[in-house]
Amino acid sequence: MDSPQLDWWRSAVIYQIYPRSFADANGDGMGDLPGITSRLDSLKSLGIDAVWLSPFMRSPQKDAGYDVSDYCDVDPLFGTLADFDEMLNRAHELGLRVLIDLVPNHTSDQHEWFKRAVAAGPGSPEREFYHFRDGDVPPNNWQSMFGGPAWTQLPDGQWYCHLFDSSQPDLNWENPAVEKAFEDILRFWLDRGVDGFRVDQPHAMGKAAGLPDHPDVERAGAGFIEGEPSPPMWFQESVHPIFRKWRAILDSYPGERAMCGEAYVLPLSFMALWVRPDEFHQTFNFRYLDSPWTAADIRKTIDESFDAFGSVGAPSTWVLSNHDVMRHASRMGGDFGRTTASDGVGPNDPQPDAELGLKRAVAATLFTLGLPGSMYLYQGEELGLPEHTTLEPQFRQDPTFARTNGARVGRDGCRVTLPWESGVGAANGFNTTGKSWLPQPQIYAKYARDLQEGVPGSTLETYKQALRTRKELNLGHGTFEWVDELCTDSVLAYRNGSLLVTHNFETNETTWRFSS
Repeated sequence: MDSPQLDWWRSAVIYQIYPRSFADANGDGMGDLPGITSRLDSLKSLGIDAVWLSPFMRSPQKDAGYDVSDYCDVDPLFGTLADFDEMLNRAHELGLRVLIDLVPNHTSDQHEWFKRAVAAGPGSPEREFYHFRDGDVPPNNWQSMFGGPAWTQLPDGQWYCHLFDSSQPDLNWENPAVEKAFEDILRFWLDRGVDGFRVDQPHAMGKAAGLPDHPDVERAGAGFIEGEPSPPMWFQESVHPIFRKWRAILDSYPGERAMCGEAYVLPLSFMALWVRPDEFHQTFNFRYLDSPWTAADIRKTIDESFDAFGSVGAPSTWVLSNHDVMRHASRMGGDFGRTTASDGVGPNDPQPDAELGLKRAVAATLFTLGLPGSMYLYQGEELGLPEHTTLEPQFRQDPTFARTNGARVGRDGCRVTLPWESGVGAANGFNTTGKSWLPQPQIYAKYARDLQEGVPGSTLETYKQALRTRKELNLGHGTFEWVDELCTDSVLAYRNGSLLVTHNFETNETTWRFSS
């Protein structure tokens, strides 16, 4: 890899790989690490700086790998540790950094820690790894983010807490043994050469003392409200010393390792506390992803972002799609709002306008890529991939779908496998066998990468050109100012160095103009 760049994470374009859906080398229908290795040259040509891999560790796959049973091994679905090392080495040869997912709030119920806790029984040190409580009824009114109560009772009468699926028991971060175990996990992967971590649900790790009821359980997943106490299962102050220890570990390694938190913490002034100089390097800017795509809302969000993150010397991140939300090429094709993991869009729901959605999505991406800071891209958005909104119930695997009896269809629609070569099998080059753990819609064939490569005006080439220009002009490290004389109720214009970016929210067009 090239010599380390100081503060590379401040300006990087980071590409999210969802391993099970990116590329399949062995043809079993599940993406894998050798498949990723085989396609890294394509990512290099796209112009990104780093990749982030969603979980590939050992897991029963009840929640697509976010239920980890062994943090220091690769699930056989995706390959081996040797395959990971080969992928990492190839990425570094190409000058790409690699971040991996870390899931510290909960484990799988198949993790040895939990199995030992169940076997050891009430009152044992093993049960102190998790939140176990006695009682004839659930210990409090907490609700799972996937639907239903956040407590499950064991045959011995004790209940355990799970803010997500019942197969994902929450760890007890008040236990120093848990802290020590995760520090060892960090070092395991840093010693292998990873460049950092995306940390899943860090705002859920701390729990209020005594595990009290949520005073407003209907908004159990909502953000912090200034002047009100934090919800008892989110945003606890006890997490910050943990992250400071982690930051010290990362800083002790060469090459500027970085840590990004999936901290769904709002308002941004509160989120800024998570990116103080001795904690996370970055957090995702969900305020930007959530904002309605209107001139007034986007201007307010950008101002809030620069004010909040700038107050602690941190860069803002920008993101429009990921593995938990409706792809923005579809989200912007109708009145869908954010369309969260809990909701999704199914075949019986109103369908997005694909043409309008893609036009808006590309224009929104161009507008965003001109901003200083770091940008996260989700695999397939460079192809303009729409959401699979007509996926049939028998194929759905998101636990949200099962826990709500289909009332909420969940996140499967944005996790469908990528089309690489049009017409190569039923999965369009995802592999050579045509197998796919989630079936592609027929329309994916026309979005395949090979049909867009080298074609002027294609979504892929538009992304490539914008990323080249962003890098050439060092826009990620640039400056920002509104050009007020060009801003109206339907137009926003800003300047970053020599680049003038103008976006018209009525015509859905973004222009980049340059001055000497």
